[in-house]
Amino acid sequence: MKNSAVLLVQCRDQKGLDAAIAEFLYRNNGNILHFEQHQSNEDNFYFARVEWDLADFQLPLSEFTEKFDPIAAKFDMTWRVAIASYRPRVAILVSKYDHCLVDLLYRQRNGELKCEIPLIVSNHPDAQRHADFHAIPYHVIPVTKENKAEAETHEQELFRHHHIDLIVLARYMQILSPDFISRYPQQIINIHHSFLPAFIGAKPHLQAYERGVKLIGATAHYVTEVLDDGPIIEQGVARISHKDALEDLVEKGRDLEKVVLSRAVRWHIENRILLHGNRTIIFE
Repeated sequence: MKNSAVLLVQCRDQKGLDAAIAEFLYRNNGNILHFEQHQSNEDNFYFARVEWDLADFQLPLSEFTEKFDPIAAKFDMTWRVAIASYRPRVAILVSKYDHCLVDLLYRQRNGELKCEIPLIVSNHPDAQRHADFHAIPYHVIPVTKENKAEAETHEQELFRHHHIDLIVLARYMQILSPDFISRYPQQIINIHHSFLPAFIGAKPHLQAYERGVKLIGATAHYVTEVLDDGPIIEQGVARISHKDALEDLVEKGRDLEKVVLSRAVRWHIENRILLHGNRTIIFE
Protein backbone atom coordinates (compact mmCIF):
# COMPACT_ATOMS: atom_id res chain seq x y z
CA MET A 1 0.00 0.00 0.00
CA LYS A 2 1.14 3.54 -0.74
CA ASN A 3 2.45 5.53 2.20
CA SER A 4 0.75 8.68 0.98
CA ALA A 5 -2.07 11.09 1.68
CA VAL A 6 -4.64 12.72 -0.60
CA LEU A 7 -5.99 16.25 -0.32
CA LEU A 8 -9.24 17.08 -2.15
CA VAL A 9 -10.10 20.77 -2.56
CA GLN A 10 -12.88 22.80 -4.17
CA CYS A 11 -13.59 26.52 -4.06
CA ARG A 12 -14.02 29.59 -6.24
CA ASP A 13 -11.17 29.84 -8.72
CA GLN A 14 -8.58 32.42 -7.63
CA LYS A 15 -4.96 33.24 -8.31
CA GLY A 16 -2.44 31.46 -6.13
CA LEU A 17 -4.39 28.30 -5.28
CA ASP A 18 -1.91 25.83 -6.76
CA ALA A 19 1.01 27.74 -5.28
CA ALA A 20 -0.53 27.89 -1.80
CA ILE A 21 -1.19 24.16 -1.67
CA ALA A 22 2.20 23.21 -3.10
CA GLU A 23 4.05 25.64 -0.85
CA PHE A 24 2.29 24.31 2.27
CA LEU A 25 3.32 20.74 1.46
CA TYR A 26 6.86 21.85 0.57
CA ARG A 27 7.26 23.70 3.88
CA ASN A 28 6.47 20.46 5.67
CA ASN A 29 8.84 18.41 3.49
CA GLY A 30 6.08 16.74 1.51
CA ASN A 31 7.00 15.22 -1.85
CA ILE A 32 4.07 15.67 -4.28
CA LEU A 33 3.32 12.52 -6.28
CA HIS A 34 0.30 13.75 -8.23
CA PHE A 35 -1.27 17.20 -8.54
CA GLU A 36 -4.41 17.29 -10.69
CA GLN A 37 -6.67 20.30 -10.93
CA HIS A 38 -9.62 21.50 -12.97
CA GLN A 39 -11.30 24.84 -13.51
CA SER A 40 -15.01 24.95 -14.29
CA ASN A 41 -15.30 27.95 -16.59
CA GLU A 42 -19.08 28.25 -16.51
CA ASP A 43 -19.19 29.01 -12.77
CA ASN A 44 -15.52 29.85 -12.09
CA PHE A 45 -14.88 26.93 -9.72
CA TYR A 46 -11.61 25.20 -8.88
CA PHE A 47 -11.12 21.52 -8.07
CA ALA A 48 -7.91 19.74 -7.10
CA ARG A 49 -6.63 16.36 -5.98
CA VAL A 50 -3.12 16.32 -4.53
CA GLU A 51 -1.34 13.16 -3.43
CA TRP A 52 1.95 13.36 -1.56
CA ASP A 53 4.46 10.95 0.00
CA LEU A 54 4.31 10.69 3.79
CA ALA A 55 7.76 9.11 4.19
CA ASP A 56 9.53 12.39 5.08
CA PHE A 57 6.48 14.54 5.77
CA GLN A 58 7.24 16.44 8.96
CA LEU A 59 3.71 17.44 9.93
CA PRO A 60 1.75 14.81 11.89
CA LEU A 61 -1.56 14.27 10.15
CA SER A 62 -3.28 14.76 13.50
CA GLU A 63 -2.19 18.41 13.21
CA PHE A 64 -2.95 18.81 9.48
CA THR A 65 -6.35 20.44 9.96
CA GLU A 66 -5.04 23.01 12.43
CA LYS A 67 -2.11 24.00 10.21
CA PHE A 68 -3.98 23.95 6.89
CA ASP A 69 -7.08 25.78 8.14
CA PRO A 70 -5.65 29.31 7.67
CA ILE A 71 -4.99 28.57 3.98
CA ALA A 72 -8.42 27.00 3.58
CA ALA A 73 -10.06 30.00 5.23
CA LYS A 74 -8.15 32.47 3.05
CA PHE A 75 -9.47 30.85 -0.14
CA ASP A 76 -12.82 29.72 1.34
CA MET A 77 -12.05 26.09 0.49
CA THR A 78 -14.15 23.01 1.03
CA TRP A 79 -11.60 20.28 1.58
CA ARG A 80 -10.75 16.93 3.13
CA VAL A 81 -7.67 14.79 3.54
CA ALA A 82 -7.48 10.99 3.36
CA ILE A 83 -4.81 8.36 3.98
CA ALA A 84 -4.18 6.28 0.86
CA SER A 85 -3.43 3.14 2.87
CA TYR A 86 -6.82 3.19 4.61
CA ARG A 87 -9.06 0.40 3.35
CA PRO A 88 -12.70 1.58 3.44
CA ARG A 89 -15.25 -0.85 4.82
CA VAL A 90 -17.83 -1.64 2.13
CA ALA A 91 -21.25 -3.27 2.52
CA ILE A 92 -22.71 -4.86 -0.62
CA LEU A 93 -26.47 -5.12 -1.06
CA VAL A 94 -27.75 -7.57 -3.67
CA SER A 95 -30.98 -9.27 -4.70
CA LYS A 96 -31.15 -12.24 -7.11
CA TYR A 97 -28.91 -11.03 -9.95
CA ASP A 98 -25.40 -11.81 -8.75
CA HIS A 99 -23.08 -10.77 -11.62
CA CYS A 100 -22.10 -7.43 -10.08
CA LEU A 101 -21.59 -9.02 -6.67
CA VAL A 102 -19.31 -11.73 -8.07
CA ASP A 103 -17.26 -9.17 -9.99
CA LEU A 104 -16.78 -6.93 -6.94
CA LEU A 105 -15.76 -9.88 -4.76
CA TYR A 106 -13.24 -11.05 -7.36
CA ARG A 107 -11.71 -7.61 -7.79
CA GLN A 108 -11.47 -7.12 -4.03
CA ARG A 109 -9.86 -10.53 -3.57
CA ASN A 110 -7.20 -9.91 -6.24
CA GLY A 111 -6.33 -6.49 -4.82
CA GLU A 112 -7.84 -4.29 -7.51
CA LEU A 113 -10.36 -2.88 -5.04
CA LYS A 114 -8.44 -1.91 -1.93
CA CYS A 115 -11.23 -2.20 0.60
CA GLU A 116 -12.69 -4.52 3.19
CA ILE A 117 -16.06 -6.22 2.66
CA PRO A 118 -17.24 -7.28 6.13
CA LEU A 119 -20.79 -8.21 5.10
CA ILE A 120 -23.25 -8.79 2.28
CA VAL A 121 -26.95 -8.04 2.72
CA SER A 122 -29.72 -9.43 0.54
CA ASN A 123 -33.48 -9.69 0.48
CA HIS A 124 -33.08 -13.19 -1.02
CA PRO A 125 -30.90 -16.21 -0.15
CA ASP A 126 -29.80 -16.86 -3.75
CA ALA A 127 -26.29 -15.34 -3.56
CA GLN A 128 -25.34 -17.06 -0.30
CA ARG A 129 -22.90 -19.42 -2.04
CA HIS A 130 -20.72 -16.53 -3.22
CA ALA A 131 -20.47 -15.10 0.28
CA ASP A 132 -19.59 -18.54 1.66
CA PHE A 133 -16.83 -18.98 -0.93
CA HIS A 134 -15.25 -15.68 0.12
CA ALA A 135 -15.95 -16.30 3.84
CA ILE A 136 -18.03 -13.13 4.16
CA PRO A 137 -21.08 -13.03 6.47
CA TYR A 138 -24.31 -13.03 4.47
CA HIS A 139 -27.43 -11.51 6.00
CA VAL A 140 -30.84 -12.27 4.50
CA ILE A 141 -33.30 -9.50 5.34
CA PRO A 142 -36.60 -9.98 3.47
CA VAL A 143 -38.31 -6.76 2.43
CA THR A 144 -42.05 -6.30 1.96
CA LYS A 145 -44.30 -3.26 1.93
CA GLU A 146 -45.30 -4.11 5.48
CA ASN A 147 -41.82 -4.51 6.97
CA LYS A 148 -39.72 -2.07 4.88
CA ALA A 149 -39.00 0.31 7.77
CA GLU A 150 -38.08 -2.55 10.07
CA ALA A 151 -35.81 -4.09 7.42
CA GLU A 152 -33.99 -0.80 6.85
CA THR A 153 -33.50 -0.36 10.59
CA HIS A 154 -31.94 -3.83 10.73
CA GLU A 155 -29.62 -2.95 7.85
CA GLN A 156 -28.55 0.29 9.53
CA GLU A 157 -27.77 -1.57 12.74
CA LEU A 158 -25.49 -3.90 10.78
CA PHE A 159 -23.76 -0.98 9.10
CA ARG A 160 -23.10 0.71 12.44
CA HIS A 161 -21.82 -2.50 13.99
CA HIS A 162 -19.39 -3.07 11.11
CA HIS A 163 -18.37 0.61 10.82
CA ILE A 164 -19.35 0.77 7.15
CA ASP A 165 -17.91 3.61 5.03
CA LEU A 166 -19.61 2.81 1.72
CA ILE A 167 -22.78 0.99 0.65
CA VAL A 168 -22.84 -0.55 -2.83
CA LEU A 169 -26.15 -1.53 -4.43
CA ALA A 170 -25.05 -4.38 -6.70
CA ARG A 171 -28.42 -4.85 -8.42
CA TYR A 172 -30.30 -4.53 -5.13
CA MET A 173 -33.84 -4.34 -6.43
CA GLN A 174 -35.34 -2.24 -3.65
CA ILE A 175 -36.03 1.49 -3.51
CA LEU A 176 -34.45 2.91 -0.37
CA SER A 177 -36.47 5.28 1.76
CA PRO A 178 -35.57 9.00 1.94
CA ASP A 179 -34.74 8.57 5.64
CA PHE A 180 -32.29 5.77 4.87
CA ILE A 181 -30.62 7.74 2.06
CA SER A 182 -30.29 10.89 4.16
CA ARG A 183 -28.17 9.00 6.69
CA TYR A 184 -25.50 8.15 4.10
CA PRO A 185 -24.82 11.21 1.91
CA GLN A 186 -22.38 10.38 -0.92
CA GLN A 187 -21.93 6.95 0.66
CA ILE A 188 -24.33 4.88 -1.48
CA ILE A 189 -23.41 3.86 -5.03
CA ASN A 190 -26.00 2.22 -7.29
CA ILE A 191 -25.72 0.52 -10.67
CA HIS A 192 -28.65 1.24 -12.96
CA HIS A 193 -29.05 -0.94 -16.03
CA SER A 194 -29.54 1.87 -18.54
CA PHE A 195 -27.70 4.90 -19.86
CA LEU A 196 -29.25 7.52 -17.59
CA PRO A 197 -31.16 9.77 -17.89
CA ALA A 198 -32.79 7.49 -20.47
CA PHE A 199 -35.09 4.70 -19.28
CA ILE A 200 -35.20 5.40 -15.56
CA GLY A 201 -37.11 3.16 -13.18
CA ALA A 202 -38.04 -0.48 -13.70
CA LYS A 203 -37.38 -2.69 -16.76
CA PRO A 204 -35.08 -0.33 -18.70
CA HIS A 205 -34.01 -3.13 -21.08
CA LEU A 206 -37.63 -3.67 -22.07
CA GLN A 207 -38.08 0.08 -22.54
CA ALA A 208 -34.95 0.20 -24.73
CA TYR A 209 -36.05 -2.83 -26.75
CA GLU A 210 -39.49 -1.38 -27.40
CA ARG A 211 -37.98 1.96 -28.38
CA GLY A 212 -35.64 0.29 -30.85
CA VAL A 213 -32.45 1.96 -29.62
CA LYS A 214 -29.09 1.06 -31.17
CA LEU A 215 -27.06 1.59 -28.00
CA ILE A 216 -27.71 0.31 -24.50
CA GLY A 217 -25.87 1.40 -21.42
CA ALA A 218 -25.27 1.15 -17.69
CA THR A 219 -24.80 3.94 -15.16
CA ALA A 220 -23.17 4.00 -11.74
CA HIS A 221 -24.30 6.93 -9.62
CA TYR A 222 -24.59 8.18 -6.08
CA VAL A 223 -28.02 7.58 -4.61
CA THR A 224 -30.21 10.55 -3.76
CA GLU A 225 -33.83 10.82 -2.73
CA VAL A 226 -34.89 11.31 -6.36
CA LEU A 227 -34.94 7.90 -8.07
CA ASP A 228 -32.07 7.35 -10.54
CA ASP A 229 -31.19 11.06 -10.46
CA GLY A 230 -28.04 11.13 -8.32
CA PRO A 231 -24.65 12.40 -9.52
CA ILE A 232 -23.29 10.11 -12.25
CA ILE A 233 -19.89 8.54 -11.60
CA GLU A 234 -19.38 6.28 -14.62
CA GLN A 235 -21.25 5.03 -17.68
CA GLY A 236 -20.71 2.47 -20.42
CA VAL A 237 -22.44 1.58 -23.68
CA ALA A 238 -22.71 -1.36 -26.07
CA ARG A 239 -24.03 -1.41 -29.63
CA ILE A 240 -27.05 -3.54 -30.46
CA SER A 241 -28.97 -4.22 -33.66
CA HIS A 242 -32.36 -5.31 -34.94
CA LYS A 243 -31.15 -8.92 -34.62
CA ASP A 244 -30.90 -8.67 -30.83
CA ALA A 245 -33.81 -10.00 -28.82
CA LEU A 246 -34.70 -8.66 -25.39
CA GLU A 247 -32.65 -11.46 -23.81
CA ASP A 248 -29.60 -10.32 -25.80
CA LEU A 249 -29.96 -6.80 -24.46
CA VAL A 250 -30.09 -8.13 -20.91
CA GLU A 251 -26.99 -10.28 -21.45
CA LYS A 252 -24.96 -7.48 -23.02
CA GLY A 253 -26.16 -5.12 -20.32
CA ARG A 254 -24.86 -7.36 -17.54
CA ASP A 255 -21.33 -7.18 -18.93
CA LEU A 256 -21.55 -3.40 -18.88
CA GLU A 257 -23.04 -3.22 -15.40
CA LYS A 258 -20.28 -5.06 -13.58
CA VAL A 259 -17.46 -3.11 -15.24
CA VAL A 260 -19.12 0.27 -14.74
CA LEU A 261 -19.94 -0.43 -11.10
CA SER A 262 -16.45 -1.66 -10.24
CA ARG A 263 -14.89 1.47 -11.76
CA ALA A 264 -17.18 3.72 -9.74
CA VAL A 265 -16.42 1.87 -6.51
CA ARG A 266 -12.69 2.00 -7.19
CA TRP A 267 -12.70 5.74 -7.88
CA HIS A 268 -14.67 6.35 -4.69
CA ILE A 269 -12.40 4.33 -2.42
CA GLU A 270 -9.31 5.90 -4.00
CA ASN A 271 -10.64 9.40 -3.21
CA ARG A 272 -10.86 10.49 -6.85
CA ILE A 273 -14.35 12.02 -6.83
CA LEU A 274 -15.55 15.52 -6.02
CA LEU A 275 -19.20 16.55 -6.14
CA HIS A 276 -20.31 19.87 -7.61
CA GLY A 277 -24.06 20.20 -7.50
CA ASN A 278 -25.40 17.14 -9.31
CA ARG A 279 -22.17 16.66 -11.25
CA THR A 280 -19.03 14.72 -10.42
CA ILE A 281 -15.40 15.66 -11.03
CA ILE A 282 -13.40 12.43 -11.52
CA PHE A 283 -9.62 12.66 -11.24
CA GLU A 284 -7.55 10.06 -13.12
